Amino acid sequence: MFTVREIATALGAQAAGDLDLKITHASEPQDAGAEALAMAMSPQYGEALTQGNARAALVWEGADWQALGLDAAIFVVRPRLAMSGVTRMLDRGQRLAAGIHPSAVIDPSAEIGADVTIGPLSVVGPDAKIGAGSLIGAHCFIGADVTIGPEANLREMVSIGARVTIGARFRAQPGARIAADGFSYVTPETSGVENARKTLGDQGDTSAQSWVRIHSLGSVRIGDDVEIGANCTIDNGTIRDTVIGNGTKLDNQVHVGHNCRIGNDCLLCGQTGLSGSVDIGNNVVLGGQCGVADNLFIGDRVIAGGGTKILSNVPAGRVMMGYPAVKMDTHTEMYKAQRRLPRLMRDLDALKKAVFK
Repeated sequence: MFTVREIATALGAQAAGDLDLKITHASEPQDAGAEALAMAMSPQYGEALTQGNARAALVWEGADWQALGLDAAIFVVRPRLAMSGVTRMLDRGQRLAAGIHPSAVIDPSAEIGADVTIGPLSVVGPDAKIGAGSLIGAHCFIGADVTIGPEANLREMVSIGARVTIGARFRAQPGARIAADGFSYVTPETSGVENARKTLGDQGDTSAQSWVRIHSLGSVRIGDDVEIGANCTIDNGTIRDTVIGNGTKLDNQVHVGHNCRIGNDCLLCGQTGLSGSVDIGNNVVLGGQCGVADNLFIGDRVIAGGGTKILSNVPAGRVMMGYPAVKMDTHTEMYKAQRRLPRLMRDLDALKKAVFK
């Protein structure tokens, strides 16, 4: 429970009215009760406030809060940034009991920092290190020689393989799998795949062969303030480590292949897949279901729209879209031209008839 004053101070925002009003949760304006903070951060939500019973609300700058029937208001300039601060304050977490659960299996050589919570049936391997203030959910697995920095938050059933190094304030959602073996195989002789890649279509004189595993000797290195979504999979490097930089966020079901290097403050949205040895710069955003072919470089501040398939290197600052990926304005022109094709074909048929006559 927080007062309006405490919330406004935490947000660095101006507030008016009864600043000692108690807030227990956030709510949509039309559903808000007397102890809720209504999230009415633009004028379009003004009417919805009258349908609920909110006494306090997050409102847009310059709003006439008294006319909206409020007892208190907090004024925000950047709504989504304010949403970040409010949700952080009011997040009640998973209510995991503090301390180490009796059913957890912890190797005697593991180092557990101060104020660490470890949930039921979790396993911590030999020589693993867990930083102070971390929360390890139920059924998690932390392998041998893993190092996790302070204030980590692992939801249930997160798996971290051996020798992974993770920085401070790491967050992983249920089912995240870090440090699986890379998908790396080779045939004894030149394969049809290799020839097809060189010739862009011809398998050549190759025969069917069995695949031989290339083992993963590297691990995974993750920086500070990284978040991994539910059911993500991050592969070990073959020789060097797979690397994820500070502040990068992975949405649910993202796959990061072996040897990939991802820079700082990147966003990889749901179901995006990186093949092996992809090198991504800083502040890159890949929309949902993007795919990146192996051994490519993507420069700083690249943005790729949802469903984009990147098959060649992308220079810094580009905005990409399509399959294969091209600049977004080029893709838009191509799409418009494609939409015109039926009409152009009708015009062409009419012209042919006129010429034949």
